[in-house]
Amino acid sequence: MLNIDLNPIVFSVGTFEVRWYGVMVVLAVVALIGIALLEAKRRNISQDTIWDVGLWGVIGGILGSRILHVIDQWEYYFSHPEQLLNFAGLAVWGAVLGAAAALLIYCRVKKLSFWLMADLVAPGAILAQAIGRIGCLINGCCYGNTCELPIAVIYLHPASYAPQGVPLYPTQIFHFIWNMGGFVLLWLLRKHTRPDGVLFFIWMIYFSAGDFVIRFFRGDTTPFMFNLPEAQVVDIAVVAVSIIMLAVLLVRNKKDVPAAEAAEASTNGRNQAG
Repeated sequence: MLNIDLNPIVFSVGTFEVRWYGVMVVLAVVALIGIALLEAKRRNISQDTIWDVGLWGVIGGILGSRILHVIDQWEYYFSHPEQLLNFAGLAVWGAVLGAAAALLIYCRVKKLSFWLMADLVAPGAILAQAIGRIGCLINGCCYGNTCELPIAVIYLHPASYAPQGVPLYPTQIFHFIWNMGGFVLLWLLRKHTRPDGVLFFIWMIYFSAGDFVIRFFRGDTTPFMFNLPEAQVVDIAVVAVSIIMLAVLLVRNKKDVPAAEAAEASTNGRNQAG
């Protein structure tokens, strides 16, 4: 079993604390933007656009993650409304959906292809999710149910959010491994998926499927709907919508390619005749 006795607080000044989780979130954002800049260079997209997208995405992600967390814990916040503006609680799906909404608004304003930009950020986004899970592991949040297997982790530091001295499933490590596998998959597929948007929906399906399964081993969840926690309900919805949208994109592309080839052949024929 793995004993975790690391202080999740890097330093504190009065009541203000900087936790390793926050450090990992910053590193996750840096990794996301770095991968997106590499992809932008490959696709001949202005790097200024990526910095703008990064700013919009961070704002949308923070707001979305907070809103979804408050919805999930509404009974607590109804009794403690003064905590609504305290950003101590965040939801991973809220971050993803909030960032996606911000990206959609940005693309509409700048008249850019949302699907192109979504594909561009997908590999870096799932890498960022993996890095964030390292912060969860140190922080003790997103902890697992009790576990008697040798893979269990035991939290010993009093500042940890996880139950102390109890062997738990290392669900943060499960999430990390799954997300890193997704990064490798998307990185290998990024040059071979057509049309734009396919890579984005592969990310959504892959991430949601793994998240849904891993959460059965989590010990920090509460029922939201159908006796499932909020995140698993979102997982199901995202997989269903993504499969439908992926099918629509592929069918449209299958129809558009022959039409484009026929138009090109007709143009070449006229040029040769002329």
